[in-house]
Amino acid sequence: MNTATYSREKFNQLPVVGIIRGMSMEDVMDILPLYVNAGFTTIEFTLNTVDVLSIIQAAQDQYNGKLNIGAGTVCDMNDLDKALNAGAQFIVAPIVNEEVIKACVDLSIPVFPGAYTATEIYKAWSLGAEMVKVFPASSIGPAYIKDIKAPFNQIKLMPVGGIDLQNCLDFMKAGSDGLGVGSQLFNKKMIKEKNWAQLSEQFEAFANKVKNYLQEVE
Repeated sequence: MNTATYSREKFNQLPVVGIIRGMSMEDVMDILPLYVNAGFTTIEFTLNTVDVLSIIQAAQDQYNGKLNIGAGTVCDMNDLDKALNAGAQFIVAPIVNEEVIKACVDLSIPVFPGAYTATEIYKAWSLGAEMVKVFPASSIGPAYIKDIKAPFNQIKLMPVGGIDLQNCLDFMKAGSDGLGVGSQLFNKKMIKEKNWAQLSEQFEAFANKVKNYLQEVE
């Protein structure tokens, strides 16, 4: 079990979870300094990434205290055990697995289960989710977040899927409490070409847009 803990305060400074899937250790280690320098505070590595457990451990070694480091695509207890042993500070799932959620709650590990319908979202929250991952958000858009928030204003929602620099504030204005962003943030072409200057600019543009919005609504 890892000794580092998830910081809600750190997450709230910039409530965006960057999602890294299918990336090499070498690229991850090149990208993380740029990500941290842009102001991001929370990162998720999906379990269907090659050598993900080693990547989580290496990220922990270098960024413990600077980043909330989590594991994604956690679907069952076997996944959960592997993620926690590698040092994951929070857990993200594409589904509502009661056993996984309850285990995380018992261990005081924040869990972000994935849900889609109002019933699933309410169930995930009532089981003790830190925040409910609304997935896939690309097919429903910001209006759905607003509609769900109307009866469930107490439930914290984090849409994931299709969120980019153009629509991120639409989701925030609709009532999102956080955003999960993958390939729209970690541009595959830039990474393949190791264009770190351009990637850094993209990180900063996204981070600044969200931070500026948060300052405006305070």
